[in-house]
Amino acid sequence: MEPLSGQDPVQVGPFRLLGRLGSGGMGRVYLARSAGGRTVAVKVVHAELAEREEFRRRFAREVAALEKVGGTGTAPVLGADTAAEAPWVAVGYVAGPSLRTVVGDEYGPLPAASVRSLAAGLARALEHIHAAGLVHRDLKPANVLLTVDGPRIIDFGIARAVETVTDGGLTSTGAVVGSPGFMSPEQVRGERVTPASDVFCLGSVLAYAATGRAPFGTADSGVHAMLFRIAHDEPDLTGLPAELDGLVRSCLAKDPAARPTAGDLAASVEPADPWLPAGLLAQLGRMAARLLDQDGTPAQDGTPAHGTTPEHGTPTPGGTPGATPAGDATPAHDGTTAGGGAQAPVPEPPGRPRPGRRRLLIGTVAALAAAATAAAVGYGLTERSRTPGAPGGGTTAGDGSRNVVPATFLGAWEGVLRGTDTAPYETARIEISEGAPGDKAAVYVHVGGERLCMGRSALVSADEDGIVFGESDVTTSVPARRCTPAAHQKLTVRSPEVLEWSSGAATATFRKARSGPAVVPKEFLGHWKDVPHPDVSDPQADLYSHEVIITQGPVGAPLVRFEQSYPRTDEETGEPLSDTVNCAETAVLGGAGSLLVLGPATVDAAASDRECTASGASSNLRIQRVDGKDRLLVYGMDADGEPGEFSKEK
Repeated sequence: MEPLSGQDPVQVGPFRLLGRLGSGGMGRVYLARSAGGRTVAVKVVHAELAEREEFRRRFAREVAALEKVGGTGTAPVLGADTAAEAPWVAVGYVAGPSLRTVVGDEYGPLPAASVRSLAAGLARALEHIHAAGLVHRDLKPANVLLTVDGPRIIDFGIARAVETVTDGGLTSTGAVVGSPGFMSPEQVRGERVTPASDVFCLGSVLAYAATGRAPFGTADSGVHAMLFRIAHDEPDLTGLPAELDGLVRSCLAKDPAARPTAGDLAASVEPADPWLPAGLLAQLGRMAARLLDQDGTPAQDGTPAHGTTPEHGTPTPGGTPGATPAGDATPAHDGTTAGGGAQAPVPEPPGRPRPGRRRLLIGTVAALAAAATAAAVGYGLTERSRTPGAPGGGTTAGDGSRNVVPATFLGAWEGVLRGTDTAPYETARIEISEGAPGDKAAVYVHVGGERLCMGRSALVSADEDGIVFGESDVTTSVPARRCTPAAHQKLTVRSPEVLEWSSGAATATFRKARSGPAVVPKEFLGHWKDVPHPDVSDPQADLYSHEVIITQGPVGAPLVRFEQSYPRTDEETGEPLSDTVNCAETAVLGGAGSLLVLGPATVDAAASDRECTASGASSNLRIQRVDGKDRLLVYGMDADGEPGEFSKEK
């Protein structure tokens, strides 16, 4: 959780705000407390979006969906004002991590008894959701929070009334709705979605909880191949305990009519008591106590402490905390957590080995198309200046006679601060040049889920074993005015190609990276066009286009451009009109190691229509061979979903 800043309100309706849990394209989510002392999560729509009737209607639909469900197995609505100047909703605060965090990051697969209890709890929640006339449509591990009292389902951002769901897994613009790894066959095919679709997704969630793997694999072989497996192949349930086989397979029946209802499952599956292993329950209880014991004291200057992350309270380069709650706050489709879940990291149970982090398939091309708020980008890559008052006068770093930096450290280095090399959530880069103590001899770049920060750091000391940087200044912030100067950074030599980085209690492994005026590998360069889903029929597909243009240049330059066009739609009927909406965004290159890392894209106002909005998503790019051809995969950072796929235009 981030402290409140000077730009945040201190009160929304009857609720006193304590801190900021997350932020996205639609609004911000705050931790708050009612006059009676109840802890709640308050979601406030951004002012610029509140001016648009379309967004107000969307927000009102989400609130109405939550109110219909009423809180059984979900987060109850405790207050709302969708007609306010800044519309808001307050829901019960769920102090617990997501199933994805527990299974994928911290604990590993759950025992069979716990998975049955999970099934019972989620089935009861779905039964209540379906009785309210809704289909959730995006049940996945990231949208299931675990508490000492049982599981909770969050994120009703794309829930729909049953009687209106005739478009299957498609939106009015033809985009797939849902997370491909956890979609149902009818969603994949674009058929009518009923409550049975949620039951299929429940089966996939239970398989993941028991094995640590999605039953239809990942998008390593291409998202289309995975969608085909969901629609046509049997699930891979290797490692599933025998006592869970019948339960999971019944939910994963291809024919919706052959699946049990949520009510059937709730009545037939008996939960265990306690429902989770004792060690994990104890950890959840302690975590909930810590999270709920917040006093909301802001930073002295109204801004977050320099260089600290809300997740762990440890310094990071650029002082750019992740904008989501600790550990695994999965944003809703608008970039905020609708269910109010605080998701903090679960400490490892004593004596249990920590599994390797599973590769997460994160982000969607849709998130990128709506990317970030505008900010001025200054490169600042080679600018180095003397820190005022530093010993030795005003000599610049270019004076080699005063250089104290060993050749071992010179050049660019990159590492992952949160996540893995193949699924990074936060990355950092530092480019070190010659200099003397006091010189700004390093340029750093830090990219998180919603921010890119660049700056220069002053050299404190250097020898053959280590180098230390101290005072920093910010040269680039995307979005604007969201970065604070980096904290002290120390790098030590592990090998000629590897440095160990630390800043306070935070540590990471940095490796040599490309540097100079042309860092983009040639296979990325050029014009890429969106690859359509072969299993999703859309007769109006030719009305839509999405392209990525990648150019050559240095880290810190806006080298990637996203262009999208789609027809305007009638606000009442949703039918496409004759004219077209054109959107263009550019993204600054923040890393050029094993992946290309991009900061949040910013809207190019001169080339975009007024309907184009931003959601603030950083991303990473990689090339993958599919059927003998290169595919550009665009993954979001700090989000859960599948990559956008693009093929190179001839």
